[in-house]
Amino acid sequence: MNTDRINELRKEWEAEEKIAHIHGWDFSHIHDRYDEEEDLPWDYRAIIDEYRTDDMKLLDFDTGGGEFLLALGHPNGNTAATEGFPPDVELCKETLLPLGIDFRQCDDASKIPFADSSFDIMINRHGSFDPKEVGRILKPQGLFITQQVGGRNDRELVNMVLPDVLQPFPEMELSIQKKEFEKAGFKIIHAEEAFRPIRFYDIGAFVWFAHIIEWEFPGFSVKKCFDKLLEMQKVIDKTGVVEGTIHRYLIVAQKQD
Repeated sequence: MNTDRINELRKEWEAEEKIAHIHGWDFSHIHDRYDEEEDLPWDYRAIIDEYRTDDMKLLDFDTGGGEFLLALGHPNGNTAATEGFPPDVELCKETLLPLGIDFRQCDDASKIPFADSSFDIMINRHGSFDPKEVGRILKPQGLFITQQVGGRNDRELVNMVLPDVLQPFPEMELSIQKKEFEKAGFKIIHAEEAFRPIRFYDIGAFVWFAHIIEWEFPGFSVKKCFDKLLEMQKVIDKTGVVEGTIHRYLIVAQKQD
C-alpha cells in the first residue's frame, strides 16, 4: 500500500471519527456499508405481538429514541417508556410526551420510577435490566420480553483493533440470565440464542461503528489503532468484507405470583 493511499485512508477514517454520533438508535449513516441482525432465528416484534393486547399496560425500558416502541402501535394511553441516555431523553420528551405516552427519565434498571405492579408487559431491546426490579413493577402473571446483546458480541472485531480488551459484560449469557430470572420468581416461557455475522464493507463504516459502540471498543481511535485498521483494509481489498460475529439472545419470562 503506497504512501498516498495510506494518507488518503487516514483522512477518510479521521473524518468518520469526527462525525461519529447517534440520534436515537439510528445507524443510517452506515446503511449499505455494513449489515447485521438480518437473519436472526426469531422476530422480536412478532413475538411481542404474539403476547401483547391493546388493553395491556406496556413499558418499554431503555427505549432509545422511541422508534421501535412507536412502530408497535400500542395505544398511547396504555404505553410508558424510560430512557437514560441524555440525547435520547430529549428526543423522547419531544416525540413521546406529546402523544400522551408516560415517558420518564431513568438510567438505573434497579430503580425504575413506577409503582409496584404497574404493568402487564415490559419490553426491553438491547437495554439494561434487573430481574428483581422487573418483578416488582410487573403485575402477577406479567410478561417480560427482551432481546439482548450477548457477552461474546463483536469479539473478533474488538480483537482486530484492541486485542487486550476484555469482555465488558461476561454475565450476559442466556444460561446465566435464565437462572437469574428463575431466582427472581419468573417462569421462562421462551428462550433462544444466536450467533450471526456482522459485515463491514469499508473501514470508515467500522471506525464510525466502533466510536458509537464505545463500551465494546474502549479507548478506540484512528490514531491508536491505525496500523491495525490498515491490516483490516488489506482484508477488504482482498475479499471485499471484514466479518465478525454478533451474539444475541431472547427471553420471554412470566412473573409467577
